[in-house]
Amino acid sequence: MAGARSRNFEGWPLFANSFRPFFLLAAIQAGLSILAWLPMFYGELSVTSAFAPRDWHVHEMLYGFLPAVITGFLFTAIPNWTGRLPIQGMSLGALLVVWLAGRAAVPLSAEIGWAFALVVDAAFLALVVAAAMREIIAGGNWRNLPVVVLVLVLLAGNVGFHLEAHYAGAADLSIRVGIGVVVLMISLIGGRIIPSFTRNWLVKFNPGRLPVPFGRFDGAMIGLSALALIAWVVAPLNTITGVVMALVGALHLVRLARWAGDRTTRERLLLILHVGYTFVPSGFLLNALAGFGVLPPSAGIHAWMTGAAGTMTLAVMTRASLGHTGQALTASPATQGIYVAIVVAALARVAAVVIPAYSDTLLHIAACGWVVAFLGFAVAFGPLLAGSSRRALAIMGVPAPAR
Repeated sequence: MAGARSRNFEGWPLFANSFRPFFLLAAIQAGLSILAWLPMFYGELSVTSAFAPRDWHVHEMLYGFLPAVITGFLFTAIPNWTGRLPIQGMSLGALLVVWLAGRAAVPLSAEIGWAFALVVDAAFLALVVAAAMREIIAGGNWRNLPVVVLVLVLLAGNVGFHLEAHYAGAADLSIRVGIGVVVLMISLIGGRIIPSFTRNWLVKFNPGRLPVPFGRFDGAMIGLSALALIAWVVAPLNTITGVVMALVGALHLVRLARWAGDRTTRERLLLILHVGYTFVPSGFLLNALAGFGVLPPSAGIHAWMTGAAGTMTLAVMTRASLGHTGQALTASPATQGIYVAIVVAALARVAAVVIPAYSDTLLHIAACGWVVAFLGFAVAFGPLLAGSSRRALAIMGVPAPAR
């Protein structure tokens, strides 16, 4: 029923499905934000924000870019979960306007007031939670309620970010809360879609060993990850936290090995999901080293954010954009270039912390890789998301299907 309404949508295709505008604008915002951040980091550019430059950068990645991607994914998945009609048209456009208002309010918060900026910025996730809860309750789909609960915690973290930045001068606790939510979301959603997509492809194209589906081990992993992340939020540099993070990181490696990712090298659209998830255990292990005093905490943070969040969002965005517009589920040369760019960005950003002697060079490589990946997505997939599939396929180097 939901699919029928989407196919019969008569307006601009950009507003036929939530993934279309949110994936596109999130990618543009992610690329432009990093283009602005590097000169800000070196003191060559400033914004009229009530946030300190570092907090502006973190906020726009953690509470600006990622919520848009999450919303695009969530409201595309919910109709499949509940059997109800999707949010589209004017309702989708209004939600997008609220997100854009938040992106304008944060850099102008020194002019319009931090409290007003908080209200404008927090309104988006509040509406997302309310709409998602309405759909889940109406559809009786309680199985997916944990995802919405995590979005609610992300909303609380965003509100806390504004309050902490104003009253304490810098946001720290609320940053870790937001990062913890993102890591849990990747662990939960990735743990369902990666083995499922991998199994479907292997059965068809590469019969043999199959991934282990989501089960009790995975449920236990989510619980242990949540406990480890709570310990990290409260006491990130504690030795006990380091031990717990190391244990959970090792278990995530075991979990990843159960998904047969080594058998997906022929299809990069699948392989990138496994590569992206590798940064989840890497982040746990690097944060364990920070707990032991071996490395700065930013190494693990960037493994999670640039690596896991950056790579997994692009992996999901490219796959969903192709699948939900009726294109073949295979990675074109342009898509593979996007994947290479984001992995280079993630590795360089972590290396900039681990090898401080080359940090300036590595920071520039990381920034360039990130910008190429996300603005590259906008260029390659923008026409497809906006409704021009033939132009998009030409940009991506894929022959258009015969009429």
